[in-house]
Amino acid sequence: MDLKEKINEDLKSAMKSGDKLRLETIRSIRAAILEFEKSGNNKEFNEEESIRILNSAAKKRKDSIELFGKAGRTDLEEKEKAELEIIMSYLPKQLSNDELKEVVKNIAASTGSTGKEDFSKLMPLVMKELKGKADGKVVRAIVEEFLNKN
Repeated sequence: MDLKEKINEDLKSAMKSGDKLRLETIRSIRAAILEFEKSGNNKEFNEEESIRILNSAAKKRKDSIELFGKAGRTDLEEKEKAELEIIMSYLPKQLSNDELKEVVKNIAASTGSTGKEDFSKLMPLVMKELKGKADGKVVRAIVEEFLNKN
């Protein structure tokens, strides 16, 4: 079952159960998918695009959580956290820091990356490998830490 089918099924079940937060969040994901399909850029909706759309939605929620936290709006912060949790359920399982370090180590070994000057060579390869499986900020920190150790 691809993302569009899963979203439509979950949308129906959220309507039936009366879960307003879940319904609202799923509708926002569905709207992003429809926007992509009607954009007219002749791209096909595939798994890579679905991950990109979900990551974009997750990033918006994370930014909002941070801003609402700074502003002291815990009510809105909690709502965004709940929406983020729903969105994350559609993304591939996120890797742990240990798993991320192992991936970075393996890619660095295959490319011969050893120092800070290799960051621009290593980071794109790592992000391509981990697309949708880890937050970019966390990956960046791990890559920098790895290159600083060597």
